[in-house]
Amino acid sequence: MPLLRFLLKLFPWLMALIVGLLLWRTIKDFFIAREPAKVPEVVVNYNTVLTSVEELGRMELVRYNFKDVVEYERNVSRWIPNSRVVLIVSGEAVGCLDFAKITRADIQFQGDSLVQVALPAPEICYYKVDHSKSKVFAKENTYFQDAELVEQSFKYAEQNVKKAALNSGILRQTQVNAEKVLKPMLEEITGRRVVLVPQRRIQNPKPGPKR
Repeated sequence: MPLLRFLLKLFPWLMALIVGLLLWRTIKDFFIAREPAKVPEVVVNYNTVLTSVEELGRMELVRYNFKDVVEYERNVSRWIPNSRVVLIVSGEAVGCLDFAKITRADIQFQGDSLVQVALPAPEICYYKVDHSKSKVFAKENTYFQDAELVEQSFKYAEQNVKKAALNSGILRQTQVNAEKVLKPMLEEITGRRVVLVPQRRIQNPKPGPKR
C-alpha cells in the first residue's frame, strides 16, 4: 500500500512533465531562431567555341532608305481567287567598298608626286527590311496561310529594296563618295597627288628601251 500511495503522488508530476514536453515541442520554434533556408546552388557550365574569325575590310559609304507599298500576289488555282498581301515597307541598302580585295599590285607610285590606287568595285554591303517600321496593310484570300504568305511577302519586299537601290544608282554614288572620302585622306597620308581608278585598270609604267 505505501508503494501505491507513492505512485499516486508521483502520477501528477509525471503527467505535468509529459504535458510540459509536448508543450515545449509545440512552442520551441518561437524561441529558437530558425536556420535560414539553404538557397539551392546553381552551377552553370558553359563552353563557348570560336568557330571562325572574319577580317572585315568594308567601308560603308552611302545608305539609301526606302518607303514603299508592296503588293504580293500568289496564284492558287484557276478556280479560286489569288492570295494577296499588301505591305507598307521601310527598308535600307548600304553601299561599300571591300578593301580586303586590294593587293600590293593595286597601288603604284609614279615618281615622287603621284600614286595610283585601284579601288575594288563598289557593292551593296547589305539590304534589309526594317520590320519595326513595316506592317501588313491588308490580306485577302489567305486560306488560313497567313503566316506563310506574310513571310513570303517580306522576302519579296526585301528583294525589291535591293532592286530599288540598284536602280537608284547606289553603286555609282558609292564610287563618288569613295573619291570624296579617300582621295583627300590618302593625299594627306602620302603627301602625293592621288589618282583613284577602278581595280584592274591601273596604268603601270611602260618599261624603257633595252640597252
